[in-house]
Amino acid sequence: MRAVSCIVLVFWSLVALGQGTAYRWVDDDGVVHFSDRPHEGAEEVRLGQPPGFSSPAIPPAPRPATPATPTTDPAPAYESLDILQPGQEETLWNIGGILTVSVRVRPALRADHRLQLYYDGQALDPLPPGVTSFELSEVWRGEHTLRATIVDGDGQALAESPTRTFYVQQTSIQQPQRQRP
Repeated sequence: MRAVSCIVLVFWSLVALGQGTAYRWVDDDGVVHFSDRPHEGAEEVRLGQPPGFSSPAIPPAPRPATPATPTTDPAPAYESLDILQPGQEETLWNIGGILTVSVRVRPALRADHRLQLYYDGQALDPLPPGVTSFELSEVWRGEHTLRATIVDGDGQALAESPTRTFYVQQTSIQQPQRQRP
């Protein structure tokens, strides 16, 4: 059925273009073909001038009293923003002050959006576009929190992750590392 529809469409396209001659043939599978070029075993089909058409005059639509608000490309709705690393309530041992952070964004960040990270409640500089894994330095022993937001070019927050709490432990000379459970 689809092939027949395509054939009819091609045929009427030829008619609409006002071509003087078309060629019609049926292949071995019984499919009817039309072309503007001769084909072996094809019969010539004479096409006349396409019928003219004029539409009735339509009065213009009334204009609204107030000007329409220009539409802008809406910001995409982010399905999720999660901190994957460090894990919630995770205890990290002997990291030497360097913390690896990994964030998952779905769908992926737009080119004009960035991640803003909050470490222990303090905003860090926005990350470069597209960056979702990075290292923080000077993360010492104790309890810490991380939170991430997605910001647009104007600094407006578009999505926010849940706050992640984690702990850093450091072995000391005064208290050698005990066996961890």
